[in-house]
Amino acid sequence: MHSNKHYDLLVVGSGIIGLASAYAARKAGLRVAVVERHARCIGASVRNFGFVTVTGQRRGEHWSRAMHTRNVWEQVAPQAGIQVVHQGLYVLAQRPEAITVLEAFLKTEMGEGCRLLSMAEAKKKFPTLQDGLGVLHSPHERRVESRDAIPQLSRWLEQEMGIDFFWNTTVHGIDTPSVHTSRGTFHAERCIVCPGHDLTTLYPEVIAQAGIRMCTLQMLRVQPASPIRLPGSVMSDLSLVRYEGYADLPESAPLREVLEREQAAYLEQGIHLIAVQSADGSLVVGDSHVYGSSEAPFASEHTDALILQEMHRVLDLPGATISERWTGTYASAADVVYKAQAAPGVVVGIVTGGTGASTSFAFAEELVQMALA
Repeated sequence: MHSNKHYDLLVVGSGIIGLASAYAARKAGLRVAVVERHARCIGASVRNFGFVTVTGQRRGEHWSRAMHTRNVWEQVAPQAGIQVVHQGLYVLAQRPEAITVLEAFLKTEMGEGCRLLSMAEAKKKFPTLQDGLGVLHSPHERRVESRDAIPQLSRWLEQEMGIDFFWNTTVHGIDTPSVHTSRGTFHAERCIVCPGHDLTTLYPEVIAQAGIRMCTLQMLRVQPASPIRLPGSVMSDLSLVRYEGYADLPESAPLREVLEREQAAYLEQGIHLIAVQSADGSLVVGDSHVYGSSEAPFASEHTDALILQEMHRVLDLPGATISERWTGTYASAADVVYKAQAAPGVVVGIVTGGTGASTSFAFAEELVQMALA
């Protein structure tokens, strides 16, 4: 059907890594198409917080990816009509050991631009915070509504950047320059395959080398009983042993010991707090992390209850109710990204640390460079 279509680069997958790859390739002057097997993006890219997180990312290359990606989001979002709902991050420390971690973090290069606020300072900006010993404030983070932002980004790439999109189209095999799909054969000199957590459709033997497990998480939309306004995203002590930028510091070990005594059930389910606000005033709250060989199909009420308990430990929200629940799944491995030359002219790229929104644009540039090499 599409045998007359010729592209310099074809992207398989319309999640944020695929869209960012298409953007990077088009910016490089290539003729680009995106092929997606579903009618729209329905995976991890639309089931997350829309939280572009810099502070706390793994130190070094991945932290730099996040900072660069944040900068690209700032350029792209207004052009694509994507609202940045709020900016910045507040981490409430409620234990002395957590304060020690934050003080150590601020002494690293990752702490540039961040401050440790007293509770009096923090409460002036953030009256809904519960009591604690101090609050790390980072100005670097951005928050978009991912379920809206991803479709908006797709439309903008198509209408303004001249990228062709083919929905409801499954790729059966790639033998560049031929790409065989459910809608006929496309012609592309190069391909970037962005499979998300689909590890078996294309190049399963290559992807198997990454040692990927499936991570399933639970998330909630919470309606405050009365209107509030969060000045930024929120995290808690549990986040300091979850995010590697903090957790890899030697000072995090005593905090983990305390949390293992006091909140062992949370650690067992990989629960830590992220709370962000939507334009309508509701909060997106999560999340948990359960690992296995496949997606976990059933959500746990107990897990939701623990997430809510942590939310109330950090935010004063009496009478808040749940209006929505959902699960997400992403590929997880020891490294935070996986990229490989799967075949001549074909590159596979997967973010394997659950940080797609935060590192997508930088990682995509690496994938395009690899495809063009």
